[in-house]
Amino acid sequence: MNRPTPLLVLDVVGLTPQLLDHMPHLRQLARSGSQAPLDTVLPAVTCAAQSTFLTGTLPAEHGIVGNGWYFRELGDVLLWRQHNGLVSGDKLWDAARRAHPGYTVANICWWYAMGADTDITVTPRPVYYADGRKEPDCYTRPADLHDELTDRFGTFPLFHFWGPGAGIVSSRWIVDATRHIIRTRTPDLALCYLPHLDYDLQRYGPDDPRSHRAATDLDTVMAPLLHDARTEGRTVVALSEYGITRVDRHVDINRALRRAGLLEVHTQDGMEYLDTMASRAFAVADHQIAHVYVRHPENPANLAAVREALDGVPGIETLLDDEGKKAHGLDHPRSGEFVALAEPDAWFTYYYWLDDAHAPDFAQLVEIHRKPGYDPAELFLDPLDPYVRVKAATAIARKKLGMRYRMAVVPLDPSPVRGSHGRLPTHDDEGPLIVCSTPRAGLAGGLGGRVAATDVKSLLLRLAGLQ
Repeated sequence: MNRPTPLLVLDVVGLTPQLLDHMPHLRQLARSGSQAPLDTVLPAVTCAAQSTFLTGTLPAEHGIVGNGWYFRELGDVLLWRQHNGLVSGDKLWDAARRAHPGYTVANICWWYAMGADTDITVTPRPVYYADGRKEPDCYTRPADLHDELTDRFGTFPLFHFWGPGAGIVSSRWIVDATRHIIRTRTPDLALCYLPHLDYDLQRYGPDDPRSHRAATDLDTVMAPLLHDARTEGRTVVALSEYGITRVDRHVDINRALRRAGLLEVHTQDGMEYLDTMASRAFAVADHQIAHVYVRHPENPANLAAVREALDGVPGIETLLDDEGKKAHGLDHPRSGEFVALAEPDAWFTYYYWLDDAHAPDFAQLVEIHRKPGYDPAELFLDPLDPYVRVKAATAIARKKLGMRYRMAVVPLDPSPVRGSHGRLPTHDDEGPLIVCSTPRAGLAGGLGGRVAATDVKSLLLRLAGLQ
């Protein structure tokens, strides 16, 4: 049996046609190969889009309705879970192995990597020490790959992967790890996640020169990997999950629900915590969409109360009900009773307290697992705190000494955020795209038309020669 055509699939987060103009190496690959607009899914966020790429189905089927959701059986909001068992459906590698037994797959930092039936796995995974310290690290399979990568490239740079220090360092580490794995393991399929464009585009917006410079920097870091793939004869596919658009205002959806008497909190040590189980309604904010969960939705009065509370709130474009969710392939039990969509220049905060004096202590931390919603303010140091850099330096010093530390540097004012995503794009220039090193990319007529997110799986199988 002939070996399938080897593939390298790059998830270049936030890549759009506008940014491609600032990426000469990737642009040349598109010119000599092919490119097309990529129709994403609602919500246009990492976990939902990646799961659609890998299963060929919409969130209504694979179940990933966002980067997190309310786990009703636990009474808790959980974001950024890592186990692949949460994703339903036939995965890309399952289909590939049916066509070619022994097909090998490396997943370098695509989401829901843990527990996946891939041959090689690398994914961010901090060390959570018993005394409460959190230290950078990663999870690998096989296990000995962990020390191999760490010895060669250093510890996975977690604090450059997300937070105020997020930057090119993490994408460079991922590129180096991917090159090493391809060179030493030669997987048939290598999936590589490159997050760098996510950072400055959210900080400054897509039209800012600093965002354009970030695109050029990432292109420079990617260049050796593209060269390796070309030398090996590996087909390259680069795609993005979404485009990031400019935003100028935020929507405090949970505060609106609280003021209407629908959201409840409980207080400990003067800090307020969202009480999901007592609330009649609350929202899980996820960029420009928010799942609104309603207690006892069988009572029409509760649904009506939510509509009344959110009707006319500036920045909310619409509320998707059961029919609206079905129309967008988002009708899954994990979804909220409503899904709120922000207006194009707005995004949703998770904030539920009405007085910053009662905010929970995790609000000013980079704490993606404790906040009941996404918080892009974690990309910033608090500009209102004159001692914020001193606090950060002190926390880092304590960390290096192996002591417990608390880096409370995240602002409670979300107004600096200038880029967001989650809605379906209104124009191709600000939406995601797909680039392939193959001139016609295995599609009739090439990639001259549009590619649906649900077609990515079958496209990759065809490029590998397995369909």
